[in-house]
Amino acid sequence: ARISLTNELCYAYNTARNCVTHIVRLKREEAGTLIDFEGFVQTEGQPIYLQIMRYIKQGLASGIIADGEELPSRRALSAYLTVNPNTVQKAYRLLEEEGLVQSHAGAKSFVCATERQRAALRRELTENELRGMVRNMKGMGLTAKEAAALVEKLYAEEENK
Repeated sequence: ARISLTNELCYAYNTARNCVTHIVRLKREEAGTLIDFEGFVQTEGQPIYLQIMRYIKQGLASGIIADGEELPSRRALSAYLTVNPNTVQKAYRLLEEEGLVQSHAGAKSFVCATERQRAALRRELTENELRGMVRNMKGMGLTAKEAAALVEKLYAEEENK
């Protein structure tokens, strides 16, 4: 079963502030097309809109997010992640500019990625990860040959799991 966001607003009484607040309700679905952000973890050092974009791109590249799946509304996702709605808006807008999301004014936003775009995302994300790893290995004094041998060893260990 998947856990996803509903578009339904709920209310809760905030005892610390002595007021009623809006909250986003989670619902359990057997099969839904709304992308969930259960696995999203905010990290320090990178703007949140870039983290949202990366989460969606990684989902697309890995096949976890399928073409045509619906994105949560900007307000629902911002409430769920406890971020400003403009942050989510910026991430969605940039994904639209990259051709990975389709949105229409007042309508839902959907992921739209071709297999070619998915392959390009896999390559881009992998290169970015490797670039950081290479910098770290060089900083630790490893040669290219030592680094390649280490990668081969770790790759073989993963295949044998």
